[in-house]
Amino acid sequence: MIAVFHRAKIILGLTIFFGLSACSATYMNHGYVPTDSELSELVVGVDSKASVDDLIGAPTSSGLLAGGDYYYVRSRVRSYGMFRPQVIDRQILAISFDDTGTIANIERFSLEDGKVVALSRRVTDSSVVGNGFWRQILGNFGNFNPADFF
Repeated sequence: MIAVFHRAKIILGLTIFFGLSACSATYMNHGYVPTDSELSELVVGVDSKASVDDLIGAPTSSGLLAGGDYYYVRSRVRSYGMFRPQVIDRQILAISFDDTGTIANIERFSLEDGKVVALSRRVTDSSVVGNGFWRQILGNFGNFNPADFF
């Protein structure tokens, strides 16, 4: 009897332990941003895209407009149990180039510098809104041209 009670306590303790450990937060790191010591090797107005590629590596994204600016992005995301993942840290390094391809500016942004941007949704309006199933079926009678069969 005592052995059964002892086993039940052990099983209950292990169940509580594994249940609580399943709710611990997990962190995911995405992306790469060069350190300040790596950036100190770059000289604004002197270095070009090729030297940036050699010293700190090519970015995963670059601008589509005129100079093709470089953007290095690093994010840290926390996932906790059943809750939506939350971005807890984000750093962006922007290296802009002038018309000759040399570095014009180096800027660093963080999550605190960001603003919420409302993206426009381009949705095609449906012509069947407000029409029930039978109205759509019966509305198709007479909407055909016999010449289309030939």
